[in-house]
Amino acid sequence: MARRSSTEAPGKAPAWTASPTVADVSPEDLLGMYASMVLTRVLDERWWALNRQGKAAIAVPSQGHEATHVAAVWAMRRVPSAAYFPNYRDLGVMVALGVSPRELLLSFMAKAGETFSGARQFPFHGARPDLKVFNLSSVVATQLPHAVGYALGCKLSGDPTVTLTLFGEGASSQGDFHEALNFASIHRLSVIFLCENNRYAISVPQSKQMAIESVADRAAGYGIPGVAVDGTDVLKTYQAVAEAVELATSGGGPTLIEAKVERLMPHTSDDDDKRYRSAQELQEAKKRDPLPKFAAYLKAQGLLTDQEEQRILIQARHEVDQATQEAEAAPYPDAATLGDHVYGS
Repeated sequence: MARRSSTEAPGKAPAWTASPTVADVSPEDLLGMYASMVLTRVLDERWWALNRQGKAAIAVPSQGHEATHVAAVWAMRRVPSAAYFPNYRDLGVMVALGVSPRELLLSFMAKAGETFSGARQFPFHGARPDLKVFNLSSVVATQLPHAVGYALGCKLSGDPTVTLTLFGEGASSQGDFHEALNFASIHRLSVIFLCENNRYAISVPQSKQMAIESVADRAAGYGIPGVAVDGTDVLKTYQAVAEAVELATSGGGPTLIEAKVERLMPHTSDDDDKRYRSAQELQEAKKRDPLPKFAAYLKAQGLLTDQEEQRILIQARHEVDQATQEAEAAPYPDAATLGDHVYGS
């Protein structure tokens, strides 16, 4: 694993001492990462279809972000204990952590048995303490100070957990972002800030959000490393997160990573992105689709054949089809449970 140079000044974007490598990742893990990305894409497409059929109230596509999601979770497996504070576009994180298609489809359709909030919130909003996934909501950037608070609690109690929080570049315009980075840097907390920069905060382009080209440059203001990577490249994203994990576990404190990704779909199913994105721009974005990009790499390495690629896709579709049938057959929550977990003073 490449390490940061020990001579780097705090806050300066680190220079790698070696090219990005996945020498410590087995071929089985590489194929597992690819299969997770495929399953995420198939689930995402199904979620969109269910919304169009009136069976899911809202869909938040993650297409174009899958490489960042999966690579980050795989890199976090390097530590004995990890905690996650994701955002609403992180379907791939849920899949990589082992949340089943059935559980996710129950969430998409707000059915009884939904495991994040009991079908009381948006799809997979809430928490999964069993997976150490917390504070998943649509309130932009609130998960950042929560992640920092969790990391502080871990430090005070001697818990070696490394905390990962994910957010869009629009969230970096919120005060929560700056307060979280400032506090984490002062206290050298083991928290990794992973910005998924798809260049649009809903319909607002990055050029109208900030006067800098890279969110990672903001790390310099807090004396921590800022790293910008191609978030559609699984290997480079894995390397960046693995380096941040290594820094955190050695007591080096937080890292800000900017994964430059593509949003291949509208912001949500309630958004018409044709009003602010040209057809040509969308076509260019599709050229950076992380799935065919990673498949091509695996084939070049002799790890994936056309037949195996098709088998993985068929398996993912079978799992999602079966989960869809089960979720559609599941009842909605009993109205008698409406007051459960609601308390008054």
